[in-house]
Amino acid sequence: MTLVACALVLIGGFLGGISRFFLSGVVGRGVGETFPWGTLAVNVSGALAIGALAGAARAVGGIFASDLVRDLIVVGLFGGYTTVSSFCLQTLNLALDGEGRLAAFNVVASSVLCVLFVALGFWAVVWVAGPATGPAG
Repeated sequence: MTLVACALVLIGGFLGGISRFFLSGVVGRGVGETFPWGTLAVNVSGALAIGALAGAARAVGGIFASDLVRDLIVVGLFGGYTTVSSFCLQTLNLALDGEGRLAAFNVVASSVLCVLFVALGFWAVVWVAGPATGPAG
């Protein structure tokens, strides 16, 4: 691990964390916070974006498959943006508050939507960019 890689992860993590804080707050204030819609929106949009980047790495290669992009965007930005820990805590809090159905819905909706959107992002970019040329990352 180099100093450059650490700096890229730091910058990406800062930008991702701020972005998550902003979007989650906007969504929460917009639709209410009795259910963690903000976290769901962040995680699903992050899944779409990381899927698109993996698709670009596969179909285009080059800069999209580089270590610098991986460090800055995948590890830093998306690592700081998406949040499994908040998802888990919010799900536990729903269950502890007697909202077992909402807790279960959160687990199912988050899991299904995130996998669906990572695949959607991946295949949309691969379809637009052309045939596969390398690993997905």
